[in-house]
Amino acid sequence: MHSHFVFSIIAASALTAGSPHVLAQTSATGAGPALSTNSSPAYPAKPVRIVTAPPGGANDLTARLIAQGIARPLGQQVIVDNRPTAVNGQIVYQAPADGYTLLLAASSFTIGSLMQETPYDVVRDFAPITLAASSPGVIVVHPSVPVKRINELIALAKARPGALNYASGAIGSASHLAAVLFKSMAGVNIARINYKGAGPAITDLIAGHVQVMFSTASGVTSHIKSGRLRALAVTSSKPSALAPGLPTAAASGVPGYESITMLGLFTQAKTPEAIIVRLHHEIVQALKQPEIQQKFLESGTEVVGSSPQEFLSAIQNELSIWRKMLKTTDLGAQ
Repeated sequence: MHSHFVFSIIAASALTAGSPHVLAQTSATGAGPALSTNSSPAYPAKPVRIVTAPPGGANDLTARLIAQGIARPLGQQVIVDNRPTAVNGQIVYQAPADGYTLLLAASSFTIGSLMQETPYDVVRDFAPITLAASSPGVIVVHPSVPVKRINELIALAKARPGALNYASGAIGSASHLAAVLFKSMAGVNIARINYKGAGPAITDLIAGHVQVMFSTASGVTSHIKSGRLRALAVTSSKPSALAPGLPTAAASGVPGYESITMLGLFTQAKTPEAIIVRLHHEIVQALKQPEIQQKFLESGTEVVGSSPQEFLSAIQNELSIWRKMLKTTDLGAQ
């Protein structure tokens, strides 16, 4: 089963209400100019579909906010099509190269292509439109752990190899990959304790059953403020507005370390460039809207709105890091 979400200029109230099924007709009023590409009909001449992960996560929220923001200027309905994450790339890969089927995916889409066989190549078969948003992690510890900075955590871990443990989501999840990269770059041995999701992991961290976690900012901010957890650093390359005052891990003990969740838009690789330019423009303009930026911040995500080339460079960099990592690292043992 999959869900459809359709957004238009009157869908904002439905988004706020969290209605599971919304169908709203887009008015042509205020629509952007039609785009003709050679002999093709003016674009867009029919609804645009954004394929993304099941409802409830950052992928879904990002797709909804973008759909809400671009429906009016495109002059068409924008449908958010929620599918199982494992099939999303395949759907867009097999879609016509006409700009009507987009993919909103996180870093797991890029990195996952290195861990399992797929009929497509992420760089060859998909055209990046924009890195819409990113979500840095926060490295947190239980207050009983006697460290306040990343360099102190590293020193403690080296003094007691294997004695510290960290809470992790499933193999290949953002929390797991952030920890694997940290352990490799810092040269430390911290044992993984696996959980089915972030909620149970955070609960056990607060209870002191585990000691360290590489979490999303949204998942732990309230617990940091209450003193139930202690934050050491953010995992982005620059300080984040989502965690004011926290240094980066790179600046406080692990030079060059960066682990963020990228949330980006793709379409079929052979889509005409003029259509990609139009989509990029409308998406970035939507991301500049203050109310949309505020919703992203509230969800623990920062707006980016990069160029297609900048997004491609970020993807290639991420692939390069993990290709090297996977040659020497058994993720299941980390």
